[in-house]
Amino acid sequence: MNSQAELIAIVNQYIEKMQYNPQPEGLYAPIKYVLSLGGKRIRPVLMLMAYNLYKDDIQTIMPNAIALETYHNFTLLHDDLMDKADMRRGNPTVHKKWDENTAILSGDAMLIIAYQLFSENQKAGTNLIKAMQTFNEATLGVCDGQQYDVEFESRNDVKEEEYMEMIRLKTSLLLACALKIGAQLAGADEEDCNNLYLFGEKMGLAFQLQDDLLDVYGNPAVFGKKIGGDILCNKKTFMLINALNIATGEDKAQLESWIRKKEYNPQEKIQAVTTIYDKVGIKSICQQKIEEIFEQSLQYLGKVKVEESKKEGLKLFANNLLKRNK
Repeated sequence: MNSQAELIAIVNQYIEKMQYNPQPEGLYAPIKYVLSLGGKRIRPVLMLMAYNLYKDDIQTIMPNAIALETYHNFTLLHDDLMDKADMRRGNPTVHKKWDENTAILSGDAMLIIAYQLFSENQKAGTNLIKAMQTFNEATLGVCDGQQYDVEFESRNDVKEEEYMEMIRLKTSLLLACALKIGAQLAGADEEDCNNLYLFGEKMGLAFQLQDDLLDVYGNPAVFGKKIGGDILCNKKTFMLINALNIATGEDKAQLESWIRKKEYNPQEKIQAVTTIYDKVGIKSICQQKIEEIFEQSLQYLGKVKVEESKKEGLKLFANNLLKRNK
């Protein structure tokens, strides 16, 4: 069994050695740039860890793992363009470093490269067909999630269950898909594949809710970005949706007023909305939801029919992802 740190190193080494067409440079240089920016490599590592539950020869599925990481970075490239984001992992986004047309076309090429990489593993036989179906469902699902996210920006009536489905599609799906594909390529039975999928799905939901929580209550130095971004853009998070449902009287009126305002002092808005969150107890509600979903994820992992010692790495991964100490 490989440790998480060892798997990250293996993934990074594989990406560093990847060869691209030399020409046209304007198409492939941005792809190499995006993949070189690093990140946690969560998705390929999860795929390798799931495969490692059953088999040791992880090099066999490296193209599949890198395919998923390439697809994930493709979505970030286009998301940054849609969000007009200037920075990604402390570096200029592709549409800022080059231009918008480059971001679109290089992103398209990344999607094709992802599918080329995924289909390389001919040793997997019929297991590759199953894995490809899972990959297809996940990649289209992410697009569904992104569209819902865009539509929610202009809606003030988003329900909690709608938000949870959106983040399931946009965030959780690729984590679930990574684990299921790893198990499928290893030849695991359908029950194990589905339980690993559900483990990843619930873990992803808890991870996104924690991200929402940290955007309001996190330490900027630890969180890695400014606090209050979701509040400033009126993002329909679990926290805002529940605050709108729970707040009454003057608190509700103020919250709705801040959402409608077009001109405001950013720090004043963050402080005012956070104060309302504090009054209605949104922080504890969100923390309770995270704990509930995280425990569900561990229950699904517990159903996977391999030795408990082999699952310790995934348990540790999940705890680390949510910055937990247990």
